[in-house]
Amino acid sequence: MSKLAVLTSGGDAPGMNAAVRAVVRRGLSRGCRVCGIQRGYAGLFNGDGFIDFQLGSVAGIIHRGGTELLTARAEEMHKPEGQDRAAARLKSEGIDGLVVIGGEGSFRGALALEERGIKTACVPGTIDNDINGTDSSIGFDTAVNTILDAVNRLRDTATSHERIFILEVMGRHTGHLALASGLAGGAESILVPEIKWDLDEICRRLLQAIERRKRHSIIVVAEGAADVFEINREIRRRIAAETRVTVLGHIQRGGSPSAVDRLLGSRMGAAAVDLLLEGKSGLFAALKGDNIEAVTLEECFSKSKPFPEDLYELTLDLAR
Repeated sequence: MSKLAVLTSGGDAPGMNAAVRAVVRRGLSRGCRVCGIQRGYAGLFNGDGFIDFQLGSVAGIIHRGGTELLTARAEEMHKPEGQDRAAARLKSEGIDGLVVIGGEGSFRGALALEERGIKTACVPGTIDNDINGTDSSIGFDTAVNTILDAVNRLRDTATSHERIFILEVMGRHTGHLALASGLAGGAESILVPEIKWDLDEICRRLLQAIERRKRHSIIVVAEGAADVFEINREIRRRIAAETRVTVLGHIQRGGSPSAVDRLLGSRMGAAAVDLLLEGKSGLFAALKGDNIEAVTLEECFSKSKPFPEDLYELTLDLAR
């Protein structure tokens, strides 16, 4: 391969810049030209989406959150004719291989291009950590630590005022963020889309905590599991307790990536380039234990990522 391209797509995730840096420098060290496509797949449909990279082009970005390549929605990639246009643009630019950094939707775009003759390799980058086939994705660790910092701060004020705090975190379809941050933060209850929850049981646990003179309680709720404001109203009605709601929102996506995400982005980005240089396509770099391994995109789409119910059960024992 003589010319590679890299793009970041979907929601931004801390560590994406580390992956871009690794793609660029691994590619250049192997004698390839490397270009970046700005604004994700949308950059394939406008005239100024491509930029040529040199070694210095990615200096000083490993510690930055977000993505220097920018990201945007590209509705054209949901249609066969748009996918045809995107593949034709890559071919006209002389691109021999494409590295896509993003989540499941971004992977589907990569697979569509692969089916149209573009060699692709993907890197999982999403704070939701919902990509099947990899133990973790870029951005998850940083987001968990961002939430954990909020939990620690909320506990201070909750204890001072003897209140119950309900914290909404991201996760429309999955509760990996809520589980990891809730378990690490000692939350009394964690609500996730994968597990049926019972408000009567939640209130019972809160009353137990009050009876043993515990001065605070934290409930972590994945946004797809429940309406936090309705939960707040019901708890107040049932146990007449002082409650407050905090919605973290996009704060969870920003910030300097953790060491874990910088390392993971660097390893996965380099691995994606290696896959392409080995003539492989339709794969993504996945974390399996301590190793980075190649997994087919079809495996990513074959089923939802299993939810660690054993960890969820652990929270029930520890948060008493």
